[in-house]
Amino acid sequence: MPSPRPLRADARRNREALLAAAREALLSDDDAHVEEIARRAGVAVGTLYRHFDTREALVADVYRQEVAELCAAPSRLLAQYAPDEALRTFLLLLVEHAAVGRGMGEVLESIMATDSPVFDDTRAEMARALDHLLAAGAAAGLIRDDVSGRVLLRALGGICGLRSEGWKDDAIRIASLLHDGLRPTPN
Repeated sequence: MPSPRPLRADARRNREALLAAAREALLSDDDAHVEEIARRAGVAVGTLYRHFDTREALVADVYRQEVAELCAAPSRLLAQYAPDEALRTFLLLLVEHAAVGRGMGEVLESIMATDSPVFDDTRAEMARALDHLLAAGAAAGLIRDDVSGRVLLRALGGICGLRSEGWKDDAIRIASLLHDGLRPTPN
């Protein structure tokens, strides 16, 4: 199958504006409608639908961008901190990521708390980021070597899926407990 033609410059600008407007709307609004997203991007609704078949496709692309930015953090964190501290910081970034605006938060809950096939790639990307941090911590003797990023992501996803009052503070405390439980036990 031939690769799609690259977008013209104006079409690329429209797509980027739509993604930026959707991200802003989803981070700040409970239920950002496509009309509002198109208005914020300065384009017609028809232009939005030329780039994204559905609102869900737009949300999925925004989410993929969010995850890509998040998953770029481990290398930066490992350059700044010891591996165990880099892991702790990344766990807190995952909690913060789950705490974004409700429009995106609902998507995050479905991604982290279910096995939706739509988000297999992003879950795998987050698990690989955690695997990278876990391996660095294990190599330094600071983190156990018997836990995978996938398992840790599932544990944290369950915590972040609880949306009762005070959930974020509880999630931060529980992330700290998870981190403490990843430390190797003395022989």
